[in-house]
Amino acid sequence: MTQQQPESRAVALRGIVKRFPGVLANDHVDLTVAPGEIHALMGENGAGKSTLMSILYGLSHPDEGTIELDGRSVTFSSAAQAIDTGVGMVQQGFALFNSLTVTDNVVFGAEPTRFGLLDRRRSRAAVAELIERHGLRLRPGDKVGDLPVGVRQQVEILKLLYRRARVLILDEPTAVLTPAETDRLFDVLRGLAADGHTILFVSHKLHEVLALSDNVTVLRDGRVTLRTATADTDRAALAAAMTGRDVELDKIYPTGSPGDIVLSAQGLTVAGHGKPALDDVSLEVRAGEVVGVAGVAGNGQTELVAAIAGLRALDAGTVTVLGKDIGRLAVRERRAAGLAHIPEDRVETGSAQGAKLGDNLATGFQRRLARRGWLRPGRIRDHAREIVEKFGVRAANQDVPMRTLSGGNQQKAILGRELTHDAPVLLVEQPTRGVDIGAVVNIHRQLIEYRDAGHALLLVSAELSEIRALADRVLVMYEGRVVAELTKDEATYTALGLAMAGGAS
Repeated sequence: MTQQQPESRAVALRGIVKRFPGVLANDHVDLTVAPGEIHALMGENGAGKSTLMSILYGLSHPDEGTIELDGRSVTFSSAAQAIDTGVGMVQQGFALFNSLTVTDNVVFGAEPTRFGLLDRRRSRAAVAELIERHGLRLRPGDKVGDLPVGVRQQVEILKLLYRRARVLILDEPTAVLTPAETDRLFDVLRGLAADGHTILFVSHKLHEVLALSDNVTVLRDGRVTLRTATADTDRAALAAAMTGRDVELDKIYPTGSPGDIVLSAQGLTVAGHGKPALDDVSLEVRAGEVVGVAGVAGNGQTELVAAIAGLRALDAGTVTVLGKDIGRLAVRERRAAGLAHIPEDRVETGSAQGAKLGDNLATGFQRRLARRGWLRPGRIRDHAREIVEKFGVRAANQDVPMRTLSGGNQQKAILGRELTHDAPVLLVEQPTRGVDIGAVVNIHRQLIEYRDAGHALLLVSAELSEIRALADRVLVMYEGRVVAELTKDEATYTALGLAMAGGAS
């Protein structure tokens, strides 16, 4: 373990301990970061990363330990105090007003005034100057609700810069970004570091950490297991430090043994803005087969799954499961006909955030868990415990609200619930978004086992490595149409990239 000793320290966390009921989230953690440094903080879901950063940002208070900024000991009782002292955090869930402009969002709560009134000219000028200085792809008058997710994230960063934050914490910032948006974010972060800002980059994505950071600290079960210069490590060493074991990276599973057609979609058409979101799309998925759907975000993949699942109305086309036409059925009726669905949006669509973890895992199983019309708490708890143990969901207990779980653990819970339905067809969107490397390996194995048990899987993923690892066939979408169909051997990164750019027909 290589100890980094920067000449000066913008941030120094020493001996941080944080306990929750039944959980030691941080166990005497030390972390030092130099001015102008991009420092990655890695670890599996539940390793203590977010807890540590919440302490630095004033959202939580350590049971033991100290915080220093620029050599001075500080204590924060709130995030507002942290921001006033120069520490800002972009969390996984954005805190923006979609109906307001970029300028109004940035200055909210710290508006410049003139004669006691909001000075809109100064607000707009200040925001425009920050945008130009840091090379952000924003316009002060744009309505935030009209911006892509990656650009909204820049608004969050801009809010911190407007408040003169010199230490920026980004908690899993690429979890909802496309590869192109991730590249643009990294350009912004490199520019901020060059300008003297200190960046704490919380992630579990190995390739991103290696590409972006100067130094990296790894946590496992609340303890530091590795502290090193990024140039002195590699993917295998980081994965081992995170999981405590050797991890087989980049595994590509052999093709399955497809049987009869289980899911058929023919001529699917869905209206969009100016042009169809889906334009005469047809596909088939057989029992014992994974069909992957690749494409740059916004080319119809989301609408395709929504149309099959019943979340988006069809303007034309048919959907059949096991020969039964389900194209006009409600969502509940489609599930009864044999569909299970792991949605892209685990918060809005995939779960009830205010409900207990156990109740979320019981969704769709009410009849099975009831007796004479009454739900049986014991059966619900046994059912939840089986899913939690099998899929490695980390939670204090089954009674905690779903929203208290980390994003990765929410994802594992939803995936476990849907696989347990044992439906003939599984629609899978972004199955490993926001989960750590150890969980990725486990989720991939579970999906392949589901396929090999004779189920049909339609997989949508922004991770081409995931598509190549799991899919027996790959469909590539461009501008609402399927423009290429590739076998596993044909689906090289070059071939996929060409088709995703519209270079195939």
